[in-house]
Parts: sequence; C-alpha cells; structure tokens
Amino acid sequence: MLFRAMYRVGFAPWDGHPLAKSLHDLVEGNGSPALPAATALDIGCGTGDASIYLAQQGWQVTGVDFVPRALGKARAKAQARQASVNFVQADVTHLSSARGVGTGFTLIVDNGCLHNLTDKDRDAYVREVTAVAAPDALLLIGGLDPGEQFGVRGITRAEIERRFTPAWTLLSAGDAPEMARFGKGHYSLLQPRQ
Repeated sequence: MLFRAMYRVGFAPWDGHPLAKSLHDLVEGNGSPALPAATALDIGCGTGDASIYLAQQGWQVTGVDFVPRALGKARAKAQARQASVNFVQADVTHLSSARGVGTGFTLIVDNGCLHNLTDKDRDAYVREVTAVAAPDALLLIGGLDPGEQFGVRGITRAEIERRFTPAWTLLSAGDAPEMARFGKGHYSLLQPRQ
C-alpha cells in the first residue's frame, strides 16, 4: 500500500538512481567474461531501469512489480528506448503461479525488493524465486542495511545467506555505493546448489 500511495502522489525517490555496479559488472564482464544473454527476471522492477538495461544488452526480460502505476511508467520508458520487456503485475510471494511470469530464468535481479518484505513474505520470496530459477541461475540481490532509510525495513547480507541456505550458495557479496544516497547498501550474488 505504501508504494502504491507513493507512486500515486509522484514521490518515488528510488526511481532514476544509477544502476547497480554489481549488475553492470556481472552482465558486461568488467575485467572478466561478460555473462551470455539469456532470460532474466527483474523482481520489484519499479519503473523498469534495470529491465530496460538488460533488454538493451540482448536479454529476454520479464519485469515484475505489484504497482500498476510503476509498470505503466516502465512500459512508457521501454517503448521510448525501443527496448522489448515483458512487464507483469505480480506479487513476488506468488511468482510461480503468476500469469505471464514463467520459469527457467538464468538471471534474477532484485534491486531493493526483498529488503522491504516481512519475515513471512521473505520466506515466500525465497520459495518463489527458487521455483522460477533455472538450475544454473544467478541471483543478484541489492538491499539496504536495517535502519538506513525511513520506511525501509532493510536486510543484512548474513540474513540473505541464511534465508537462501541450503538451496543456494553465496558466490560473492560487497558494498553497493550507488545506494549511498539512501544509506549503506550491499549486494549478494547467489546460485542454486547443484
């Protein structure tokens, strides 16, 4: 409800922030091989910046958000930038049963969705992300530490690792300097256990 109200009044301070360096580095390589384009899911896509970036890099992208107004802005941005993205209104705690989302995603990106959820919803999020991921998927989660931003619950890297274990393995983690205007942020990169 909070995000719907904020989009309704036109107050979305997270919109238009720089894309995560961790996403750029993963997709484009930045000193290591670039990630081959395949299927990507952008969870809590908001107005679509990460989804559009991925589409422009050759990915087949589905962007998911539960706020219709955010998705309307995302569709308009994608059209203006000639990027093909499947934007779907869905609840992240019911991804596997949401119409139009699909499964088998090789890259799943979350730039600030999980850190807003309740404990119960976080459990459902892990279950649903696992259900829609390809066996060799990469999951990149960005979030703020608890107490860093008013109205954002926050999440620690340790909690992300704990919640995703034993089904996922933490590959890397680090700071997210692009979130500095909101507080201390971080990213975690995970992969399903084989």
